[in-house]
Amino acid sequence: MHKKNTVEPIISKSYREIIQQHVFTLFNGINVILAIFVFFTGSYRNMLFMITVILNMLIGLFQEIRSKHMLDKLSLLNQSKIHILKDNQEVEVYIQDVEEKDILVLHAGDEICCDGHILSGNIECNESMLTGESDAIYKKENDTLLSGSFVVSGKCYMMADKVGQDTYSYSILKHAKRFKRYPSQLRDSIDTIIKWCTYILIPLGCTLFIKQLIKTNYTTATLNTVAAVVGMIPEGLVFLTSVALAISSFKLAKQDVLVQELYCIETLARTDTLCLDKTGTLTQGKLSVCHVEALEKVDGIIGDMMQALPDDNATAVALRTYFNKQNHNKVISFVPFSSQRKYSSVTFEDGEYKLGAYSYIAKNKSIRVEKQIEEYTKQAMRVVVLMKNDFVLAYICLRDELRPDAKDTLNFFKKQGVDIKLISGDDPKTVQALAKKAGFESESIDMSCVQDVESVVDSYSIFGRVTPEQKKELVLALKKRNKTVAMTGDGVNDVMALKEADCSIAMGSGSQACKSVASLVLLENQMNALPVILYQGRCVINNIQRTASLFLVKTLFSIGLSLLTLVCLKNYPFKPIQLTLISALATGIPSFILTLEPNGSIVKGDFLKNVFSKAIPGAVCVILSVIGVSIVGHFVPVSSSQYSTMCTILAGVNALVVLIRVCVPMTTLRKTLVVVMCSIFLCAMVLFKHFFYIVNLTWYQVVYVVINICLIPYILNVVSFWVKYKIRNFK
Repeated sequence: MHKKNTVEPIISKSYREIIQQHVFTLFNGINVILAIFVFFTGSYRNMLFMITVILNMLIGLFQEIRSKHMLDKLSLLNQSKIHILKDNQEVEVYIQDVEEKDILVLHAGDEICCDGHILSGNIECNESMLTGESDAIYKKENDTLLSGSFVVSGKCYMMADKVGQDTYSYSILKHAKRFKRYPSQLRDSIDTIIKWCTYILIPLGCTLFIKQLIKTNYTTATLNTVAAVVGMIPEGLVFLTSVALAISSFKLAKQDVLVQELYCIETLARTDTLCLDKTGTLTQGKLSVCHVEALEKVDGIIGDMMQALPDDNATAVALRTYFNKQNHNKVISFVPFSSQRKYSSVTFEDGEYKLGAYSYIAKNKSIRVEKQIEEYTKQAMRVVVLMKNDFVLAYICLRDELRPDAKDTLNFFKKQGVDIKLISGDDPKTVQALAKKAGFESESIDMSCVQDVESVVDSYSIFGRVTPEQKKELVLALKKRNKTVAMTGDGVNDVMALKEADCSIAMGSGSQACKSVASLVLLENQMNALPVILYQGRCVINNIQRTASLFLVKTLFSIGLSLLTLVCLKNYPFKPIQLTLISALATGIPSFILTLEPNGSIVKGDFLKNVFSKAIPGAVCVILSVIGVSIVGHFVPVSSSQYSTMCTILAGVNALVVLIRVCVPMTTLRKTLVVVMCSIFLCAMVLFKHFFYIVNLTWYQVVYVVINICLIPYILNVVSFWVKYKIRNFK
């Protein structure tokens, strides 16, 4: 029995990866170790923080698995197919059903899914995914073909020699094709936060425990250290980011958008330049011949040409449908169409005929012919000419209608301040006329006359006669200008540009090669899904940015107080259960609700700067409050229990004030959230005070706490102003 072309599924995470990501993490391990230490102290209520850890883990697992089911289901609709010969008939099968010794029928746009050799026919092949070289390579009978490359033009029959994990490209493509590391400020920022927290947490926690153990007993030292370390861990930040992205991909899947790279949702939200391919993206990709101006009888000639040529692009399909008459001329040779050449040719006994773009075929261009073509292109027609011996035999005009949602989509992005670039292999006047129909007014440029892409990328927004290499160069030139570039496409001529874009979007009806490198696939070719993706990305960034500041308040003040405990404070001011209460009411519950809230505001500024500018004031305010309580303790009697109670009340109120500031502008949901969290905190302080180690305070301690609470908003304002000033001037 022959081997099948099966490889590991790589569109969504495996169950093993999901479990590892949410269960077997560094911070979960640290929490378990801390819980064990608390268990041996006998103070079981201080293990309450593990409930939060377990809930985070279970919710994360549920959301990720739900998202995986939807993605896997959707990816079945996008499975790559290939044509093979079965019983002398051409049939379409999924690439994983291809077996050794099968005969594959390769057309332009097909991605080669296994290693083999050509039995008959000839093609032009792009092997850039394997070699990095973008030039099309001519392949003829007996030449070797490698999986991971794709057919640019022509047609051939190929014998499958190696399939699945035996292919040359498997080990390369497994890592390079789908798992390209897309730029993500969100991911990189959170990685930075986690990395530094890890560096600080373990040595600081160990040092704090040793100092506390020297000055107090094992139980007190353990509880104080556990409280400090639990406070330093921003484990919910990673959890919420994962959940937010999983939920977004789930929502997009319901819109028939297949997300092949999670962080591209964020990238599209940050996009400031959108490159749109015209044919098949801006237009419907269904060309039809609308006018023919023949200077000689050409129906039979074009019919013979289309019978001989293996081309199956939209233009070829339209020409075959229209020119069905044949003269049955004997074919001597032919050259299929390619995006580089912009024409195809067939040589009969009476000479060579060329069909394609006039500017690429004609050796000596005629002003009269160019004017005639311009008249047609101004009417949003694509013009191909039939030529023999540098003489035009016919003008063939084709029309492609705009997608119904193209105009609204372009208007949306313009209103959002996104710079739009229309890039096409068509005549620039045709592209310009179509763009005008879509409400996009701009001058066009013919890229066939341009040597240096860098010199025109800023001056124009409509680019015609663009080669695949130039598309790639345009994307790279925009990225050099620190632009975040999204690129849409559907054909093999878009593949190189899609690979270079920060966010690549393929149409579901596009070529397999195009869909395989894209980070998003619009399965129903729906342009109106782009605003939905942008909105989901903004929700993720804005909500994570807001909730991250809540997590970092706790992390920063825990680190600060731990350092102060090592230097001057007698004891760490909180017990684990007290920090668990503050964390749950001011961070855990609110952050989960706020992360899932609709928030499509335009993303502004740097993630880390925005987060720290909101988190530092809250952390500083808690630290100052604790220092104030310590100073009071030098002048009037304050027991360790009263010290802990005063600090818990002040830290809790401070955290709730930060929550209120984060919730501005207030909505009904946010008002309800704030009122509920404040009410629960008040009930905990009054009705469950013994459970949370809250004790009665003396009158002067109460006076100090009230004065401090009144000062919290003013302290936050002053520190916020100072932090924003420093961050604004930080280089």
